[in-house]
Amino acid sequence: MPMDIRRMLVLVEVARAGSLTAAAASLNYTVSAISQQIGQLEDEAGQPLIERRPRGVTLTEAGRAVARHAERIERSLTAAHEELADLAGLHTGTLRLGTIPTVTESFLPIAISAFRGQNPGVDLRIHSEQMTGLERLLESREIELAITWDRETSGTRPDTGRTTELIIRDPNVLLVPSGHRLADKSSVRMEDLRHEPWIIRSAPKVLALLQAACDAAGFDPIVTFEARSYQEAQAMVAVGMGIALVPQLALHSLRNDLTVLTVVSPAPPARRILLTHRLGERLSPAADAMRKILIATGRAWRPPDPQ
Repeated sequence: MPMDIRRMLVLVEVARAGSLTAAAASLNYTVSAISQQIGQLEDEAGQPLIERRPRGVTLTEAGRAVARHAERIERSLTAAHEELADLAGLHTGTLRLGTIPTVTESFLPIAISAFRGQNPGVDLRIHSEQMTGLERLLESREIELAITWDRETSGTRPDTGRTTELIIRDPNVLLVPSGHRLADKSSVRMEDLRHEPWIIRSAPKVLALLQAACDAAGFDPIVTFEARSYQEAQAMVAVGMGIALVPQLALHSLRNDLTVLTVVSPAPPARRILLTHRLGERLSPAADAMRKILIATGRAWRPPDPQ
């Protein structure tokens, strides 16, 4: 029969106190309760564990063996409680966060500085990925929290098995070369771009967003270049390869030979920048602290003046 850990710890206290009466006072038990606990432990051990004497008790050899094991258990339990307290107090632990590049390059550095200032003991690991990569990392539990995006829409959203929370709306703007025929305007109608060549970042969700904007204006886009990053897209716009619809978060390092325009009538759908984690799972204290910081810094962030 396995021995009960709680009774083993009572034996340790009896050994330290030197009597059942003193142990009972220390543990806030009655003497009869302590005696009963020791008796049941002796039944489990199959032999006497204490020797009663006129002025207290001493442990038998078997009792000393049980007490040694119980003390190791006690130390492990204490260490576990301390580690949990550290995690709850954000004194230690690891947080693995996934993010999209436009957030990495815009407000995430501000959030990281704030998080580290408040929680210097937490080991923060950042994974910058495109959307498909973030979904894989969440599914495989390589990250706990992710910053993702989807297209703003009035339709029903599919059940992805993940929980999302809005950080900010990220509107799309139009980039044209500084010498473009529309460069002196502050805004342009989508239908006026019908015959323009387009540059996009090569990702299915980005192409779908442009297609939705063009469909609403009644035409199909002519794509002349698929860029691997928004900086590459900027370079191709600057040399006249086409125009580009880009999220406002991508304007953190805008070239000086480009002009930014607002698109109206109809305005292209904005992106929703989201905090995402696995459905039904409670966030760790570190992840919840980062969640609050990301929401605050994301909503306070403003793009640089493009002019």
